[in-house]
Amino acid sequence: MRRPLNSLIQSSAYAFYKVLTTHCHALKLGTLADVYTANKILNAYTRCKELHIARKLFDEIPHRDTVSWNTMIGGFVNCGNLETACKILKNMRRCDFDFDGYSFGSLLKGVASAYRLEVGQQLHSMVIKMGYEENVYAGSALLDMYAKCEKVEDAYTVFEYLPEPNSVSWNALIAGFSKVGDRSTAFWLLHCMEKEGVRAEDGTFAPLLTLLDDIEFYKLTIQIHGKIVKHGLAFDNTVSNAMITAYSECGSIRDARKVFDGAVGMRDLVTWNSMLAAYLVHEEEELGFQLFLDMQRLGFEPDIYTYTSILSACFEKAHKSHGQSLHAVVIKRGLEFLVPISNALIAMYIKSNNTSMGEALKLFESMELKDRVSWNSILTGFSQIGLNEDALKLFGQMRSLMVEIDHYAFSAVLRSCADLATLQLGRQVHVLAIKSGFETNDFVASALIFLYSKCGIIEDARKSFEETPNDTSIAWNSLIFGYAQNGQGSIALDLFFLMRDRKVRLDHITFVAVLTACSHIGLVEEGLNFLKSMESDYGIPPRMEHYACAVDLLGRARRLGEARTLIESMPFKPDAMVWKTLLGACRVCGDIELATQVASHLLELEPEEHCTYVLLSHLYGHLRRWDEKANLTRLMRERGVKKVPGWSWIEIKNQVHAFNAEDQSHPLCKEIYQMLGELMEEITWLDTDTGLDALISDFDEPCESCDAKLLSAGNF
Repeated sequence: MRRPLNSLIQSSAYAFYKVLTTHCHALKLGTLADVYTANKILNAYTRCKELHIARKLFDEIPHRDTVSWNTMIGGFVNCGNLETACKILKNMRRCDFDFDGYSFGSLLKGVASAYRLEVGQQLHSMVIKMGYEENVYAGSALLDMYAKCEKVEDAYTVFEYLPEPNSVSWNALIAGFSKVGDRSTAFWLLHCMEKEGVRAEDGTFAPLLTLLDDIEFYKLTIQIHGKIVKHGLAFDNTVSNAMITAYSECGSIRDARKVFDGAVGMRDLVTWNSMLAAYLVHEEEELGFQLFLDMQRLGFEPDIYTYTSILSACFEKAHKSHGQSLHAVVIKRGLEFLVPISNALIAMYIKSNNTSMGEALKLFESMELKDRVSWNSILTGFSQIGLNEDALKLFGQMRSLMVEIDHYAFSAVLRSCADLATLQLGRQVHVLAIKSGFETNDFVASALIFLYSKCGIIEDARKSFEETPNDTSIAWNSLIFGYAQNGQGSIALDLFFLMRDRKVRLDHITFVAVLTACSHIGLVEEGLNFLKSMESDYGIPPRMEHYACAVDLLGRARRLGEARTLIESMPFKPDAMVWKTLLGACRVCGDIELATQVASHLLELEPEEHCTYVLLSHLYGHLRRWDEKANLTRLMRERGVKKVPGWSWIEIKNQVHAFNAEDQSHPLCKEIYQMLGELMEEITWLDTDTGLDALISDFDEPCESCDAKLLSAGNF
């Protein structure tokens, strides 16, 4: 339902017109001398945020009282001008007016909004000095200030001094403990509140619902929902919005939608945004796009949060056109210069595919104002798509421009150091992370573990792990991967069981790591059992990457038939990653018939992806089926598919040298190729009967030339 016409007319302009009219009548009738009338007009001006007129009227009131001063303090606080409000309080004292509970209450509200704890503590001393610590208004405001500044112990101390705490006091305390994530205390306070006979309100339940953010709290969410209905708050806007988010976080998109549908006629923009976020969290992108259209059709204009949310759903290939359309809408509505929206667009282009990095860079360079997120997005983009040298250069630029380096930046640049195997540079970044106080951050520790594991120094990876709190799965997963990839799968599995025994929350990445460990040490049955028990024992449904790991597990054991059967039994259509894994297994086993069938699936899914052609070409070459190999090379040429050259890096005297196949750009190019030639001659001379002749013949093959060259370049 729409709001009635008369309520829509009550705009700020109309309200201001009414105040002016009242003021004029008061001047004409001479009633401004009456302090009650003057205060009423003064309050109306502050509500309209016309503080310059209010200040002038305040100065003209002949007989001001405490209400006049409190009205001005409250007006400036509501407009976010805490400094002026404090000056008025000081002037109030100089003019021999006593403060009351409302004076402190208004000013403490401003302190809480600005998170100015030191000012709040000074006011607290004044409250005690003047004997207002038991005043319900001053006390509740003090409690709220401490709670919002996350000083919950101090808030509780203030609460204990209140003779008769009201619902505002209880709600402020519950909100404070909810904000710091103290779930048990927050719900204990709800129990105490109900026991004391204080009626719960929307401000009671909304903070509590933010704590219900996991599937294990689903039943508790239903119980709280029941209390909400019992108290007649089911149709309260704030509570409904929080309920949508809570059900979504607890894994029930169906219940979230029920709450949303029940809020017809009371929905605001937050309601729509909450439901949109719920759809996107549950990967229901199509429903999210439809909701985005519906809200506009019903007259709700999207805000920054709406656009940033919907843009985050556009990185999948199927939704790429939606992302471009939304970019056009953003430009049309003049929102492209808003930093959060530009950041969302950058992230969308980076995530969509590697070829869109140019679009992301254009956006980044066109931004007049860049925040930390802008820089981190580009840095992470470079790192993720393999432009590691660019990532290192950008990191250096960030430091020279004094951009704040946070844990996301450290994590990205350490990953690039790992990919380049630049151990010394990685150690320097490690030292910088320690100086910045981020060495115990989960994401930074995970990147450090990855770096040292990739460089084969698993002992240092373990040290980085030991220095973290180890209470989340992030560092555990990285270390399990590290041991698995360094050939120590048994230790990796021991870590998994230790992680489980310590009740660290497992996630889908944990099982990717575990299945990788099983694959590397040949524990086929154990790995398959892990896959089967994921959902039943741990509540984690297997994803595409888990099936890909299982296919790799079976492929390494040369059980291709079982691998094919597993793919056919998957609850979703296999993607390119799964087929590539099976194709790699076919190459190892030399099964050309199955490889040809798998390749046909891949060429249909990704006709321009060079990896499929290269893997199949390797297999044809290995089996000496030269005609098929030549046909494949011809097909690549006809389709314009080129093998992306591989890269190799070497770090000398803290400088990274990069090479790719047939590279001529290095200043020492002649010396490098001379050394390569000498090495190849020596290899040929040392062993001509060990199959290296095939390697040398491949050296001249256009699709496979990088392997031997990069090996030699790395040795150089």
